[in-house]
Amino acid sequence: MSWARVMAPLSGGQGDRATVAAAAILAEPFGAEVAGVYTPADVADVMPWMGEGFLGGVQTTALESLKEAATAGEKSARAALEAVGYAKARFIALQTPVWAGLSAESRLSDVIVFGDDPARGRGPLAEAFQQMVADEQRPVVVARAGLRVGGVVAVAWDGGKEASRAARLALPLLEKASRVVILAAPKASSRTFDPARLQDYYAARAVKSELQVLPDSGDAAPALLHAAAAVQADLLVAGAFGHPRLQEFIFGGTTRTLLNSDQPSLFLSH
Repeated sequence: MSWARVMAPLSGGQGDRATVAAAAILAEPFGAEVAGVYTPADVADVMPWMGEGFLGGVQTTALESLKEAATAGEKSARAALEAVGYAKARFIALQTPVWAGLSAESRLSDVIVFGDDPARGRGPLAEAFQQMVADEQRPVVVARAGLRVGGVVAVAWDGGKEASRAARLALPLLEKASRVVILAAPKASSRTFDPARLQDYYAARAVKSELQVLPDSGDAAPALLHAAAAVQADLLVAGAFGHPRLQEFIFGGTTRTLLNSDQPSLFLSH
């Protein structure tokens, strides 16, 4: 398997260059295109709260300020893409309706790359991260320091639908990994599953993997993070939002714990 297009949503902020660099790290081994997609604040989202008289002086000034900020942000985002110097790079600036354009671009990409801040719910791309993972159900990489292709990949496995999507969609990375370790915590799961079945699935696709069954029966997330650190994983593959998003938001959930961790980089799919 291979990837042909890695998408990096950009905000025009300071984190753009790191996001593009991470996208290039993922794209280069596949000869894939990096699509830097500038995602500005959408004027259409702001207009409703301005009321019927939005063409008044204050409102018009506010709209002009938004447009100026979008122009400056686009220039900054384009510069961040060019600064990385990846040969197969393409810049796309979204227009109103921004969210529809972002969805369309994501559907034509193999994987979407974000930095840590959007994944933690911070900054202008926080909603875009939620949109890509939960609404569009696109595979997403949360890029952190040390991200690389060809290193150690840990795969969190609980036999569920979300974990299955992530485990399958990550195959291009697993095929290039130096070591693949399946991490399963049956005692922490409400479902019954045989962890060795995923190992058989990978073996049928010429991916050699190891299996570690974790003994903890409490919250799976700390055990997964500890095990991933123990094998020095460069990337942790996991299903995202296995419970309703509102429940995960209120109670935390495994996904929230993984997103709030510092290491390793994450490959997520809902």
